[in-house]
This record gives sequence, structure tokens and C-alpha cells, in this order.
Amino acid sequence: MDHPITLDPRVEGSGMPDVASNDGSQLRGRLDRVGMNHIEVPVLVAQADGSTMTVPARADAYVNLEDPDAKGIHMSRLFIALQESLASQPLSPALFKECLERFVESHADLSKQSELTVHYEHMLQRKALISDNKAWRSYPCSLRAIYDEGAIKYLLKVRIVYSSTCPCSAALARQLIQEAFRKQFGDNDQISTEQMDAWLATEEAICATPHSQRSFADIELVFDDCESFPIEVLVDGAESVLQTAVQAAVKREDEQEFARLNGQNLMFCEDAARRLRHWLEAQSDVADYRIKVSHVESLHPHDAVSIVVKGIAGGLNPE
Repeated sequence: MDHPITLDPRVEGSGMPDVASNDGSQLRGRLDRVGMNHIEVPVLVAQADGSTMTVPARADAYVNLEDPDAKGIHMSRLFIALQESLASQPLSPALFKECLERFVESHADLSKQSELTVHYEHMLQRKALISDNKAWRSYPCSLRAIYDEGAIKYLLKVRIVYSSTCPCSAALARQLIQEAFRKQFGDNDQISTEQMDAWLATEEAICATPHSQRSFADIELVFDDCESFPIEVLVDGAESVLQTAVQAAVKREDEQEFARLNGQNLMFCEDAARRLRHWLEAQSDVADYRIKVSHVESLHPHDAVSIVVKGIAGGLNPE
């Protein structure tokens, strides 16, 4: 017995079956998001000097499925629109808007909403703390935009890597150093500067050090409108607030300065989260934010974590 074949209108007469258009689904219902994750794409990233850098990325592309009777969407249309849009110009809010509108236009009979996220490593050249050296650092970054019947919301997420030195551990180390001092000099109140300098230069003097660990601040910002994604502004601001961002180019003078900064910026994960929140609260163009601070403990096998959100109705939540 012959069965009818439904053809994609754009390939009418080709004899190629369009299974997605067949009315064979047993269940009906609208869907909030349908699309693809982890699409491999190259993207153009604008640099401060006006040049562009091509970097590998992965994209997530979706539309909603408004028609409860439609079996599915045309994923190839999303894929082609994404490839063409991202190849045309550097990443920007305007590019995301253009791409999201193409997603919806290509599904005019099915969808009113679209969403696009691009994940990549944003490269920035960073100056050494003291020396004249510079080197590249990469910052994991996600750019996301959500389109809903003409309204667009933009989200930017960046990971900042820094060093955190435990205040409790520092206090305990100082106590041991005090005990070592008393053991060395007893009740002698006639210690010369030369004696003190000589003793401080020995390993016995600094008999304990506080524990430090590589730490992560995952910062997500929401913008109702923006002309560009302020990635470098976010990185510069967060690293300035935290003071102890990990370094790329390091000579001895840079390492010494890094040790000084760690010693003068003792912080628990709660302290780091509050520093970042205080800074973001002063940024008038940020509609919403979520901060997750993770201190990957060197003392414990678990992480110390602190999360804070702006706390607006319908905004980002701590989960």
C-alpha cells in the first residue's frame, strides 16, 4: 500500500520526505524552547585597538513552539541563520538582535520568542604588577540574549580567577610567629634592628604562612539595553575590587607584589562577594546581577561558596 509523503515547501518536487510536517504525533502542546546546544562556530571579537580577533565558540540557539499542533521546528533554519550572522560582524548586542529576529522570522508561523547564547574565551592583554611585561589572559565568557515579541534582554557572564588568603589562617600564622619570636629573644628588651633583620631573614622566623587558594568569581549581569557588551570594563572593575587577580607575566618583583597584595587583602568568600556587590550596586546601567564566589580550599577537600543577587522582582535568583 502506498503512503503519502509530505514535502518541505522549499524542496517541493524533490521527492524528499519532510517527517516533521507529518501529522503523526500522538501528543500535542506548546513548548517553551526548542533548538540546539553546543553548535561549533567561529566568532569575531572586537579589540580595544579597533581590530578583530577570530576565536572558537559554541552557541545555543532556540525558538519557542507556539503552535500546539506543530510537530517541531526547522532546526536547519536556525543553524544557517546563526552561521551567516556570526560570520558577518563582531559580537555585539546589535548582532544578537539581528540573529534573534531572523530566528523568529524563519518560524513566523510557529514562534514568537527566540534565544541565543555564545560561549567563548575572551582574550585580554594584561600588564604585569610591577615589571614592564604584558601577557594574554583568557576569560570564560557567555553572551546571551532573549527576544520576546520585539523586546530584548541581554545577559553577560564572565569568570574572574583570583587568589584568596584566609583571614583565620593568617591570624593563626601570626600567633606562631609571635611564639617563635619569644622563643628566640625571650625577655630581651635590648634587641637591635640588625638582630631583628637577621632573624626575620631566616626560615625559622616565618615559621607559618596562611593558606591561599585559587578562587573564582562568576559574575552575571543583565542589561535592558546596551550598545556593546562591557566585558573589559567588567573584568577591570572586578579585578580592581578583588585586588588579587591571578597573573600571566611574572618576574620576581611581580611575585613579591602579588604576595603583598594577598597579605593586605585577606578575605573569606563572604568578603569577596560583598566587595563585588558593593561595586555593582554603583553601576547604574546594570539592571540585575548574580555573583557566585567559589574559594577552592587548600585546607579542605570542599569549596567555600557565597552567592548574592540584586534581589529584584522576577530577576536572577541564587540557584
